[in-house]
Amino acid sequence: MSKKYITKAVFPAAGLGTRFLPATKASPKEMLPIVDIPQIEYAVEEALGCDIEDFIIITGKNKRAIEDHFDFALELEETLSNKGKQKLIEQVNRFSEHNFAYIRQGRPLGLGHAVLCARPFVQDEPFAVLLSDDIIDPDDTLLKVMVSHYAEKQSPVLALMEVPPQDVDKYGIVRAEAVADDLFRITDLVEKPSPEEAPSNLAIIGRYILTSDIFEHLQHLNPGAGGEIQLTDGIKSLLSKRPVFGCLFRGKRYDAGDKLGFLKATTELALKNPVLKDSFRKYLIELTGRL
Repeated sequence: MSKKYITKAVFPAAGLGTRFLPATKASPKEMLPIVDIPQIEYAVEEALGCDIEDFIIITGKNKRAIEDHFDFALELEETLSNKGKQKLIEQVNRFSEHNFAYIRQGRPLGLGHAVLCARPFVQDEPFAVLLSDDIIDPDDTLLKVMVSHYAEKQSPVLALMEVPPQDVDKYGIVRAEAVADDLFRITDLVEKPSPEEAPSNLAIIGRYILTSDIFEHLQHLNPGAGGEIQLTDGIKSLLSKRPVFGCLFRGKRYDAGDKLGFLKATTELALKNPVLKDSFRKYLIELTGRL
């Protein structure tokens, strides 16, 4: 029997970030800031809000900055202390007391392979997977709702979002039957189908609650779309063994892995920043008046 509560989260962060070259040539895309917070920190904060205790980050080459970000910064702390900036010290060190583990994914063989790399730390427990370039508005409660559904169903729960039919080839798409207002029983999954082949317009977005039996299915997969081990294919295989549910998200999500999505996230979250929002809104109004 699976544990009722989720205490571990996996953050795949080994991708090359080619859509943001040259900025990501030597810097992790996960550390690109949305206003003043790195993308991956938004995801970690989201997990913390669900009482998750252990954070497993799957890294690769040139990702050391992620480890440093969640560690103590002693020299920085001393500098800030000398300037009397205690609140800023607390902010930059607030993650250092939590449990972080880092696993190196030697080759970027896909999301499914990244999740499989977490197996030694996850072991036989259920766990969350958060993709940091999917920014969920901090005022939304998607992951909390998913955790609640898992506690009730004791089965995997995927985050779903309705997308325009012309965009289905950018996502994993599900066939599903509604069981509640925001909950679906998934019956099939297709990775990046054409609009003509898509079973629906319900797309999987970057939040998952998975059970440890997914590892066996991922381990025996052949490479799928793009020559990679696709998490979607592993979940499809899992469907033959147990129910899998989808949680429909109607809130605000930003695809910060895309340049336009990154700019949208930066703009809209800056307009929520208590320090910046008034002056930034004034600037935007003045700017649009000049265009």
